[in-house]
Amino acid sequence: MAAAIEVLGVSKKYFRGVHLTHTTLLSGAISQWGKRLLGKGDDDYSPVDQEPFWALQDVSLTIERGDVVGIVGRNGSGKSTLLKIISQITAPSTGEVRLNGRTGTLLEVGTGFHAELSGRENVYLNGAILGMTRSEIDRKFDEIVDFSGIEAFIDTPVKRYSSGMHTRLAFSVAAHLEPEILIIDEVLAVGDAEFQKKCIGKMDQVAKGGRTVLFVSHNMSAVEQLCNRAVWLDSGKLVLDTRDIYEAATQYFQSSAGSAESGEVTSKSAPPLENEFFSLKSFRLCNAAGETINGPVPANLPVSVEIRLDVKKTHSSLLLGYSVANETGDQVYWSMFSDQDDTIASRLKMGEAILTSPVPPRFLNQGRYNFHFLSSLYNMGWLAAPGQTPYSVPLRIEGGMSDSMFWRQHRPGVVAPVLPWTLDNVPLEP
Repeated sequence: MAAAIEVLGVSKKYFRGVHLTHTTLLSGAISQWGKRLLGKGDDDYSPVDQEPFWALQDVSLTIERGDVVGIVGRNGSGKSTLLKIISQITAPSTGEVRLNGRTGTLLEVGTGFHAELSGRENVYLNGAILGMTRSEIDRKFDEIVDFSGIEAFIDTPVKRYSSGMHTRLAFSVAAHLEPEILIIDEVLAVGDAEFQKKCIGKMDQVAKGGRTVLFVSHNMSAVEQLCNRAVWLDSGKLVLDTRDIYEAATQYFQSSAGSAESGEVTSKSAPPLENEFFSLKSFRLCNAAGETINGPVPANLPVSVEIRLDVKKTHSSLLLGYSVANETGDQVYWSMFSDQDDTIASRLKMGEAILTSPVPPRFLNQGRYNFHFLSSLYNMGWLAAPGQTPYSVPLRIEGGMSDSMFWRQHRPGVVAPVLPWTLDNVPLEP
């Protein structure tokens, strides 16, 4: 069976700071444009403008029919350039791309919308631009409008739409394409949370329909949910091509977060965190021996969170604790020292206080986590809001997931608790 997409040694070169020699004549501009097309436009650039920039460097991929491929990487890594080359919007500098099947491309939601036309007219205009026939649009029109949720405004000029309404209608048209190969560039970051969930559900439906999908996104949760393969680009180069989506997410986020593994941050290593109630001295993760954790820990070994502070003023509504986020940025859980005893804050004494709390063993999945110090006055405001202070420490869970031989590595899901089970055998009837 022929592959759906073959990317063979593709590279793309641009030039930094290119400026054409000034001309005010149409004939001169046409001449310069012609020279550039023929590769003979060197005289139109100054020497400093000749510095090349390789957006892609020798990228080769073979995408099988039915693959749903998530393409990840930092901004500027070459993701969108690769999609434009595969979509044949731009040509590669070297290499070639082979496509086997009708292709639909969604690189920018709302391209082709006309502000003076109504929503109804723009459905037909945008659908035609995206490659749909009029009969296809007629057949799907009601479904498109219903999906967008703006039925009451479908005959209103688009110029009167809010940005959210515009985005909803644009994605709704694009989501109802039926190509054999669908190429999508970061379109799930649209609309409100409810509509994003709806979009992900629609893309999941497309993926399960057997079509080949290339999907660029910074939302690793969506990539894990939708894709069966991940491609990681960095500085225009192919770093990783794997069907282990978790492995791709882990490596990608570890590279973004850096290699620091210190499980302690103190007032000497970070800007002071002080207010009228306390001065934070340290926030750390420690093992059973009370030592700071500076590397990976098996899931079955004890880990504790320790908060040291100087109490300057007590308050019955003072909350202290931490939040945990995984490598994709999803919140795993929060814990406050008053969760089991709402009178504990009133028992804080002036002077040094040490708060400790165990992290449940065999609860966190294998992976990398960030623990963030939290503090607030209940219903009155934050003293240390989530992610707003440098008092954050990493924890890497590796191994120790289960005593069973069947599943000792990362499991699907945010957490991976080992829970008790019972077995009762019921005898068969004679």
